[in-house]
Amino acid sequence: MAEITAALVKDLREKTGAGMMDCKKALNEAAGDIEAAVDWLRKKGLAAAAKKSGRVAAEGLVAVASNDLSAAMVEVNAETDFVARNEAFQTFVEEVAKVALKVGEDLEAIKQLRWPAVAPLPRN
Repeated sequence: MAEITAALVKDLREKTGAGMMDCKKALNEAAGDIEAAVDWLRKKGLAAAAKKSGRVAAEGLVAVASNDLSAAMVEVNAETDFVARNEAFQTFVEEVAKVALKVGEDLEAIKQLRWPAVAPLPRN
């Protein structure tokens, strides 16, 4: 088994943005091969995403945007009320409503827009 050094863990962490313990585990699983460790982390992330996909997003917010001629109402869901109370999430939902008002009712057109389509989110 290859020696997993702190520098190797740091390199993998900088490359992937994964947590230190995940990086160390990935390097152990990949016998120190950084590219194999990246693949291991990617596969782990896909498995985690699949596991989370069954969760119910029962919390969230509704926002309305309007002008003189029309209005748009959107609902954005989240898993917890903590997210729904977050100022950045609230700003995001308001901006989505503005985008919907600007683009119209074509959901596919809204999905294709790059964020931020109307205004940048405040950084906390």
